[in-house]
Amino acid sequence: MKKLVFFSLTFYLLAAKLLAQTKVVVPTASDKPNRYQQEQIDRKYGMFIHFGMNTFHDQEWTDGSKPAASYAPTTIDAKQWVSTAKAAGMKYIILVSKHHDGFCLWDSKYTDYDVANSANKTNVVVELAKECRKQGIRLGLYYSLWDRKQNGNVNDSQADGAYNTYMLNQLNELLDMTKKYTDIVELWLDGGWEKANYRWPAQEIYTLVKTKVPQCQVGINWSIGSPENADKHAVLPKDQQNLFPIRYFPSDFRLGDPYLPSSSDPKLFTAQGNTYYMPFETTVVLGERWFYNTTDKKYKTLAELEEIYRTATAQDNILILNVGPNREGRIKDTDVALLLQLKEKLKL
Repeated sequence: MKKLVFFSLTFYLLAAKLLAQTKVVVPTASDKPNRYQQEQIDRKYGMFIHFGMNTFHDQEWTDGSKPAASYAPTTIDAKQWVSTAKAAGMKYIILVSKHHDGFCLWDSKYTDYDVANSANKTNVVVELAKECRKQGIRLGLYYSLWDRKQNGNVNDSQADGAYNTYMLNQLNELLDMTKKYTDIVELWLDGGWEKANYRWPAQEIYTLVKTKVPQCQVGINWSIGSPENADKHAVLPKDQQNLFPIRYFPSDFRLGDPYLPSSSDPKLFTAQGNTYYMPFETTVVLGERWFYNTTDKKYKTLAELEEIYRTATAQDNILILNVGPNREGRIKDTDVALLLQLKEKLKL
């Protein structure tokens, strides 16, 4: 309950701060990548880590009703996660900090649905940030805009104001928390399709992130709309063309998981009368499930993964391959072996 009281107070404090903030940050219109986009393109290959409440229920999407205590990893082996990514030739890691269920992998001031009230209270975000700094690899965070625990009724637009402030509070919390150890290089936002695009505080999020961590690249899943409808869902990568509208502006790069870019991938998209360069980041899972699942038995072959890598990283684009650490908090030995074999195949 104390967290909820704290949330009420910070709601007004952050709202006042945002109102007082006069400098709105937007990308610079360009037909070429800027410095930080080029750094993202140069990273080229990374690891996605899906781990959380779903790990313990053999489900991809839970709805926020699972008890916090049911999240019960034996340990959190962040050292193994990072060493595996490095050994596999990857340049960065993106951690799912909060999925659609709303369960947070850190002790958040704004909710009780987090690790602090679970069977393992380890702050996963901090542990991974520390380990990334120690082993010299970059860190990014995934955060779901859609929160089935905190904002279950997405049809109620009257709840948007309070919920959007909740999100900004949590993102501010994550930025401050990780900055003690490493500056994150990517914020991967998901679930936007659950509401009309104008109901999400995309501009406020972008300004918050860029003010604190200028190099952090911001992307929202299903990033591009159609000329007939800027909020169309979904415009597949194969259907995207130059000068299509940016669905969630401002953004730095495009997402549309788990699809690959087209063979002639467009890079120039429009918003507010300007043209912006946006590379594409492909996100693909090794097997069939994003989170660890006891039924996940069918894995992609080495040849399939090589083809995915070649296609995804051509044309100045990026690939992140997903692993789902198991209930012991470790990446499975079979996943590690496959990633190392792929590195050899790719000669990274």
